[in-house]
Amino acid sequence: MKKYIAAVDLGTTKVITLIGEKTSSGKVHVLAHCEEDSSGIIRGDVLNISEVAAVVNAAVAELKQLSGEDISEVYIGVAGQKIRCDSVRRDSFRDNPKKEIGKEEIRQMERNVYHMPLVQGEKIFHVVPQSYNVDSHCDVNPDGMLGHKVEALFKVLVGMSTSEEYSERAIERSGLKLKGSIFKPVATADAVLDEEEKEVGVVMVDIGGGTTDVVIYHDNIVRYSAVIPFGGKVITEDIHKGCGILPRQAEQLKVQHGSCFVDYAADNKIVAIPGINGREAREVSYKFLASIIEARMDEIIEAVQYHIECSGYDGRLPAGIVLTGGSALLGHLPEFVKYKTGLEVRCGKPLFLTADSNTETNHCTYATAVGILMKGFEHEEKMEHEVVLELEPVTVEAPKPPEEPTAPKVKSRKEPKASKSSKGGLGGFIKGLFDDLDNGA
Repeated sequence: MKKYIAAVDLGTTKVITLIGEKTSSGKVHVLAHCEEDSSGIIRGDVLNISEVAAVVNAAVAELKQLSGEDISEVYIGVAGQKIRCDSVRRDSFRDNPKKEIGKEEIRQMERNVYHMPLVQGEKIFHVVPQSYNVDSHCDVNPDGMLGHKVEALFKVLVGMSTSEEYSERAIERSGLKLKGSIFKPVATADAVLDEEEKEVGVVMVDIGGGTTDVVIYHDNIVRYSAVIPFGGKVITEDIHKGCGILPRQAEQLKVQHGSCFVDYAADNKIVAIPGINGREAREVSYKFLASIIEARMDEIIEAVQYHIECSGYDGRLPAGIVLTGGSALLGHLPEFVKYKTGLEVRCGKPLFLTADSNTETNHCTYATAVGILMKGFEHEEKMEHEVVLELEPVTVEAPKPPEEPTAPKVKSRKEPKASKSSKGGLGGFIKGLFDDLDNGA
């Protein structure tokens, strides 16, 4: 029987829903997808629960119709604009150093990090182990080792708890059951990066509508993550104000004719924008349009460079930058990012979709939704594994039938010997004393 999972990506400009299954090859087959214009979400944070619930309701209803499957449970992605990455060190002093360190002991150290004190209103979204030391042995795999002390270094991704709470309420109000919340930046990175890139060192930059997510991998481990609180929507707003046109016209102009690099824009090309209510059309040159886009994109890339420097992995990223998200398709963006950073750049689409998946989902815009779907399957497999362990049969001896009650045996008492010794206790000492008096008489 096929097992389908549904995922919901609550984006600033679009709400995307997917339903799919995991094949025997490990890839994901997307059965159907749907997207609706977003409402009630600003810079990745759900603000108006009712508006978001209405959008999710409409998107899931269409997804049910397209897929022919009943959808009652979903996975969602969470992040928000206020994400920070902290380094946390934890030590474990072991009672029995001769006992082997096991996987459960290591997992417990990770679980303990989730209980670290935080500022009110904050929540830990993700904990990533970085390295372990056992006694004098540094940067080792502690599983199966012996030792007195285990030291662990973790990267802790902290955000506002309201980001998840509001998202969960919106899903529940739409009549769905929430199966799990996935940290979006890491889910997106897993969808568009291959293992070799993660091993040598790579930066994933997801330029969404309201935020830009940054994730840095090195040695197949998430080393750093951050969220920049602006994305493609602010570019649209700049075009809207700079050209004096409607927001929808600005978005269309950006997508169809926009370039991030003024040097690459045509010198003598002009776009005519229809006037409002019979007014004359506005003419916008390609050069002018590119200058607006480049100025804002330059700001975004500078923020990305800042976070690369903060991570400590600047100069250690041979695989360069992988761009994804809806705004990654802006004209000449890879060339502009390479010019600004000096790193190799490519655009990242979901890598782990089957050939017969819906072709529209093989697109930068769907990277996060596909990543949530992939993480959802990982969560399902983990839960199934834990259930199997809990249900593993244990041999229990059948209880013996109760024996017939018998009269209790009465033990015969031995009279204590008369003695002056203290072995007889206080009673024996007193009795011996009276015997001495009788003999003396």
